[in-house]
Amino acid sequence: MARKLPADHTAPAGDPPDPRPATSRRAFLKTLGAGAATMVALDILETTAAVSGGTAPPPAAATAPPLPDVGEPDLLLRMQADLRRALRKPVHLRRWVMAIDLRRCIGCHACTIACVAENKLPPGIVYRPVLEEEIGTYPNVTRRFLPRPCMQCENPPCVPVCPVGATYRRADGIVAMNYDQCIGCRYCITACPYGARTFDFGHTYTEGTVDAAPAVLGRSGAEGYERATAHEYKQRRERRGQASPIGNVRKCHFCIHRIEAGVLPACVTTCVGRATYFGDASDPDSLVAQVISRPNTMRLKEELGTRPRVYYLL
Repeated sequence: MARKLPADHTAPAGDPPDPRPATSRRAFLKTLGAGAATMVALDILETTAAVSGGTAPPPAAATAPPLPDVGEPDLLLRMQADLRRALRKPVHLRRWVMAIDLRRCIGCHACTIACVAENKLPPGIVYRPVLEEEIGTYPNVTRRFLPRPCMQCENPPCVPVCPVGATYRRADGIVAMNYDQCIGCRYCITACPYGARTFDFGHTYTEGTVDAAPAVLGRSGAEGYERATAHEYKQRRERRGQASPIGNVRKCHFCIHRIEAGVLPACVTTCVGRATYFGDASDPDSLVAQVISRPNTMRLKEELGTRPRVYYLL
């Protein structure tokens, strides 16, 4: 069995060589983060394999079950209607839940890219990686994919360890970050058993690149895009100097700025296989509530008592 893991969350491939000694604090932290992310990814894939009996599912096109019979309109429109109905309820009565059908995930990474573009994420920050596993021996080989957003735990280990209360659980259950409060101690990264948090070192994709001729988009032209204003947590933030979120811990937040505007998270709307469901689980008529009630659902590392709000369909 051979495994291929996603790019490290804290050490992007395009990052230029660090000119400082290898024993610098930054280099040590990046190395430590890479090792931790690898261990978490392996652990999660092994957990999924154990739950599914340790065998890889056949190709999705051959075995994927029919989608829930919701009639017209499309699943996305049905979930958006569910979302807007939930927004009419008091915030403390909403229970946002995500469900991911692993039989329908084709590993295209569209959700990952959509999340990066939506939240203007820099190198090393990925809120929704897709873990990959290759199973079998040639020519009998298949692959398994596992998208891994933040689990939005009902009992989040990352919250009590924060010494300044910068991470907290909202009334609707989403675990959020207060960038202005965060001191960058990274205790929460260590506490998260899912590896769902990463540290923003302030990198940009255009670091070390050249400024091209006028007819070509060079560093100065491309830099404007990655420094564009982000709207996480419904706040306007530009990547300038050392201002937050640079120097802070970052994580998936179910696209709060979108859902409170009545729009589904970016990873949901871009899923070409319709593998991701989202909605208010406290509404029995919502599509996501119907999906997670099925017997073939599981949550990662339930034995830890974290009570994740991300479900997987096997």
